[in-house]
Amino acid sequence: MDVERDDAATARIRLEDVAREAGVAPSTASRAFTRPDRVNFQTVERVMDAAARLGYRREPPRGAAAIPAASSRAVNLLVQDLANPFFADLLKGAVSQARSAGYLVTLGDAEESATMERTHLERLTGDANGVVAAARWTSDAELREMARRRPLVLFNREVAGISSVVAGDADSSRHLIEHLHALGHRKIVYCAGPHNAWSNVLRQKAQDEVAQALGIELITTGPFKPLIGQGAAAAALAWARKPTAIIGYNDQLAVGILRHLISNGVDVPGDVSVVGYDNTYGSDFVHSGLTCVDAPVEQAGRAAVDLLLARMAGERTVHQLRLASGLQVRGSTGPASTSPSSAPVLSAVRR
Repeated sequence: MDVERDDAATARIRLEDVAREAGVAPSTASRAFTRPDRVNFQTVERVMDAAARLGYRREPPRGAAAIPAASSRAVNLLVQDLANPFFADLLKGAVSQARSAGYLVTLGDAEESATMERTHLERLTGDANGVVAAARWTSDAELREMARRRPLVLFNREVAGISSVVAGDADSSRHLIEHLHALGHRKIVYCAGPHNAWSNVLRQKAQDEVAQALGIELITTGPFKPLIGQGAAAAALAWARKPTAIIGYNDQLAVGILRHLISNGVDVPGDVSVVGYDNTYGSDFVHSGLTCVDAPVEQAGRAAVDLLLARMAGERTVHQLRLASGLQVRGSTGPASTSPSSAPVLSAVRR
């Protein structure tokens, strides 16, 4: 049963009350808000459910930069990392669709931080007409509470009761594994993304199913941050398993893996093939080009804004879209190696 609370009552709810309701220590409840990556996922969900029931609203952390109020004709787009070219296409699609409807798009950058993500979402669900969010850290319970207060559409994540758009589907991972299988690869390492990234779970599940059906040994390592700088560590761990192919969670990680392999004398694709996800800007520049899933990110940005504008106009039906992806084959994949490489053991330190 939903209970409405007035502002005065909500203001009296403290973190200690949430902790008591969730059956955890106040320090654990605090970490569930500020560092959810250091708390068991089920515990985070329990704390957020308790906070939603009590109507608890956490104040932004002291020293956090103020986020200006959005225009009365603006929608907000929250991304994880502005430096990641993956989000450039999302922004392009969102801006184009919003402009055609007479809206501006204001942009928030979570900086791959749970604290910044929550700070942005809490401010923006109060200021903007609606929000399109690539929300990684915020719990399902919190997102449902935010969606009750303001129109919200999720990108690359699905939560029951909230409209969403996913740039890719299970078939994209199937096409990737089948491509490697056709080249003779039977031992593959997947360098996983963040453990709380919904798209990582989708990709890993689909890969496991296809690999098992095709008789491929699929080994998962990680998790890794979706950054080029993580490529050295990912490459070292993957290469130690002696695979004939390595899959990176996204293009950024895959490019870092490819660069580190080559700098250490590994022949790509002669010794090992490397593939990624997304087909972001620059994936065709590295080495002989990176083979990757071609995610329709710009199309997803347009679709997400369409769903958001419909919600703002009173639409109550929940739509969860998964857009089909293609496969962009380039020079980083080739026939599986039949002889062991003479390349040395890889260090996890970038050269």
